[in-house]
Amino acid sequence: MFDNLRDSAESSFYEEEPSDSYQEPKPKKAVARRRSNGQFLGMTAQQRFMISLMLMFTVCLVGTLAMIVLGKMSLF
Repeated sequence: MFDNLRDSAESSFYEEEPSDSYQEPKPKKAVARRRSNGQFLGMTAQQRFMISLMLMFTVCLVGTLAMIVLGKMSLF
């Protein structure tokens, strides 16, 4: 079993002759694009609002739990 693995490691993985059908991609020039349609990170205004609202609730929840664990606040 391992003899076949050793033999296959000695042989070349790639073809010896490059095929004519393969051509390396040419690098594209960087084009400066302006933001359009009021989108940031591909999100609309409503999506950004929901993300920020969920982030705010998460921070408040983690802060409250940290205060309870540290004994700075109690439930009763």
